[in-house]
Amino acid sequence: MKPLSALLTICILGGAAAAKVDLVTLPTRDTVQLTIYNSADMTLVRESRALTLKEGRNSLQFSWENTLIDPTSLQMLPKAQADKINITELVYPARVNNLGVWDIESGVSGKVPVEITYLTSGLTWRAFYMGTLSRDEKTMRLQGYVRVTNNSGEDYENAQTRLIVGKVHILDQIAELARRQYPYGRPGEGMERQMALTEREGIQRQLGEVRASVDSLSVAGKPREIVKEGLSEYFLYTIEGTETIPTGWSKRLQSFDIEGVPVVNLYKFEQERYGSNVVRFLSFKNDEAHKLGQTPIPDGLLKVYRGVDDQKHLSYEGQSSFKYIPVNEEVELNLGAVADVVVEPKLMDYKTENHRFDNHLNVAGWDEVQTFRVEVRNTRDVPVRIEIQRNFDTSAWDLKRSGDDVAAFEKVDLDTVKFTIELPPQSKKTFEYTLTSYRGVRAEDWTRRSRQ
Repeated sequence: MKPLSALLTICILGGAAAAKVDLVTLPTRDTVQLTIYNSADMTLVRESRALTLKEGRNSLQFSWENTLIDPTSLQMLPKAQADKINITELVYPARVNNLGVWDIESGVSGKVPVEITYLTSGLTWRAFYMGTLSRDEKTMRLQGYVRVTNNSGEDYENAQTRLIVGKVHILDQIAELARRQYPYGRPGEGMERQMALTEREGIQRQLGEVRASVDSLSVAGKPREIVKEGLSEYFLYTIEGTETIPTGWSKRLQSFDIEGVPVVNLYKFEQERYGSNVVRFLSFKNDEAHKLGQTPIPDGLLKVYRGVDDQKHLSYEGQSSFKYIPVNEEVELNLGAVADVVVEPKLMDYKTENHRFDNHLNVAGWDEVQTFRVEVRNTRDVPVRIEIQRNFDTSAWDLKRSGDDVAAFEKVDLDTVKFTIELPPQSKKTFEYTLTSYRGVRAEDWTRRSRQ
């Protein structure tokens, strides 16, 4: 795909000698800015170019062949001497594909800077992250990256790139508009000019709203850093510097690199949810106390590693996808099942007692007594914290603990308790608990007693 600058020509019509047409290649872009949305297949492109105009009528020919540019969104504005430059209209010649012509009335002769804006499809971005835990796993180096992919059919050289997080409502799919043979339908099919103008005005209003949503934001900061700024409905990330992004290519750009983010490692065991596995979770908060909190964090995939020696070798710890993390919100990431932390509950005893009978000597209630022994092992070289959740099939129960390593527990809800255990490296703990469940009329006895 040739750069768009090679597809633009300017036709200078000199005064009354309108039959004489001079074709001049339009100068290359001075600057180009891409604002890429992630919730819709839409990118706002803003190009700055210097047109060489003559006094009187000028015609600018614009071709978008083999690109995903939406021709109905094209707009051009003079950036200097605007009172002497009148861009009258953009027309689409009949029976000519992928071509538009701007009519320009100029009161000056020479170079005039203009800005050309349009919407295109095929440019996308996504975020991903790398977390490197310290050897004691109390802090993490968090690195954010953005991958920008260009399948628009157009090369963008030295482009400043902006990324929008947030949903946007669009009137039409940009790619569908770009693939139309004619911008507003085939000539001769009875489409009224006013209908075409109405549709065009709607698209132009949409383009204006997209442009206005990012128009007031400026670029500042260190090179290669991403500047994040808030909008009313979206969040804007501006990548410092420029990048050349040819069509068909992807570029990885670093978003941020933050050392020493405090994290909490927690292991969870719950048979009903995870089976016999222990699952590892990593949590942190997007706030200033965790060296974050300046902006929301876009959704993406975090791969977690751990430093294992002074030579900075890494071990892979797991990965987790997460959704958009607002400022001051905590996130808990599921890194998956582990083999180096083990929880083994065993039923040691089972009996029933305190039977109650009705008037027909049928069993109307009883106590079900179960004794469990739970062994917890940590084979890692760092201490771990484990939450063991036990779910019961009734809300009428009592629990007693026993054993050398008596684990504290808390009541999560009416039928759930949670034991929390701290294990040093290369260690194990064992505790027992006896669960008494009240059935039938014995549950009613338990209810009356618990209310006293």
